[in-house]
Amino acid sequence: MKYDVLIIGGGLGGLECGYILSRAGQRVLILEQGRQPGGCLQSYHRKGMEFDTGFHYAGGLDEGQSLHAAFRHLGLLELPWRRLDADNFDCVTINRHSFPFAQGHDAFANRLAEAFPAERAALHRYAGLLKRAARLQFAAFSPQSSDMDLITELMETPAYKYLYEHFKDPLLINVLSGASLKMELRPESLPLFAFLHGNGCFIESSWRLKGSGSLITDSLVQGIRAQGGEIVCQSEVQELVEKDGKLTQAVCTNGETYESRLFVSDIHPAQTCRMVRNGQRIKPLYRERIQCLPQTFGMFTVSLRFAPGKLRYFNRNHYIYRNPDVWTFHLDNRPVSGVLASCRVPEDDSGYTRQVDLLTPMNWEYCKAWKDRRDNSYEEMKKQTAGECIALAESILPGLGEAETAYTSTPLTWNRYTLTPEGSAYGLRKDCRAALQTFLSPRTPIPNLFLTGQNVGLHGLHGVTMTAFQTCAGILGKDAVWEMLNGNCKGGN
Repeated sequence: MKYDVLIIGGGLGGLECGYILSRAGQRVLILEQGRQPGGCLQSYHRKGMEFDTGFHYAGGLDEGQSLHAAFRHLGLLELPWRRLDADNFDCVTINRHSFPFAQGHDAFANRLAEAFPAERAALHRYAGLLKRAARLQFAAFSPQSSDMDLITELMETPAYKYLYEHFKDPLLINVLSGASLKMELRPESLPLFAFLHGNGCFIESSWRLKGSGSLITDSLVQGIRAQGGEIVCQSEVQELVEKDGKLTQAVCTNGETYESRLFVSDIHPAQTCRMVRNGQRIKPLYRERIQCLPQTFGMFTVSLRFAPGKLRYFNRNHYIYRNPDVWTFHLDNRPVSGVLASCRVPEDDSGYTRQVDLLTPMNWEYCKAWKDRRDNSYEEMKKQTAGECIALAESILPGLGEAETAYTSTPLTWNRYTLTPEGSAYGLRKDCRAALQTFLSPRTPIPNLFLTGQNVGLHGLHGVTMTAFQTCAGILGKDAVWEMLNGNCKGGN
């Protein structure tokens, strides 16, 4: 059977493309090398409980906000979303002083102005930029967009430089950056566009699922199959066959071969290039450029399990730092001095949680010595790092040390189970000094091969979703995607 679109990789981007394209009438096949689709949204089971791997909360789901129209089209608004605290959805604590983030742009600025009254005007200007940036996600699809110049400007502006030019108080700069453990902060290179994206949608509105991130995966999988699409797991693609300048086949390690008119890759662009072994379209210079792009850091995660009725649920995320060095602390792995604490919504409505996740950055260089062998020293490293995470978080959240069990993962875990190079948490590093080289296009030198996923545009649930629509615009046309999204894409509080 020949397919219209063959998608390599069943991560979020691949599944969303599969849903969009199958709903548009394309005959879609998704090939996933793992036992289950989902990528970073996969969950795992331990002693009867389900734990997330990479998903913790989402932003911008209210009507008129930046993710609403996309999730409406994908059928994801019907999931059991629970809004976080309106006036304190993220709490940034630096050196034991806490600063709440409120939902809604004006409320966000006013709440922080209580602690930094001299910066009130600057905070409202920043909130206005966040609000405008949320609307820019749709500029690529609009037939009458006039915002592309602003997007380019924000891509080429360092976020760190912007903050220091617009705010006078260094502590406030650290506070504004403190909820950015969901990206890699680098003073010299992080684009302002990525910084605004990584914070803005959550300030619109913030939500958790009552359940694991696999609810998103399951919903997309069911939708794809209901629309006639196919998903085949444990099918690792080893070669993409090019003929007369276009791809014609995907060859899997199990010997199966699949033909398609179009191909979409949801895996790392460097791996995609390696699969095209004998093609003429991908030139050595392109291959070398993709291979040399640096990865963002990985994450060390501690998943804590609590006995029933032991720990009260907290309806916010806590970003906890020992010192005001939010932009640089991740360069040192010892001791842990910054951590994100995220709480699972009680599924029994008891008011007590059973799970808390603690996350801290971990660089590949720190753990790669154990890549080919896991010995006692690796287990000791994990135990020590977990203890440091728990101790730092418990200084603000008493009771975390009373967890029944702690399960840990490192960048090596991500590298093993998702084939993510260097266990990168957020894909390829975006660089304002080389924006055109690091913000990749979904199009490739092969006219019927497209890219999607966090390595292409922006990362996270929001970034990957909008990238999926951009990829599909290359296949279906911008007008078709604009029609899908139009009507609920104006943004706002």
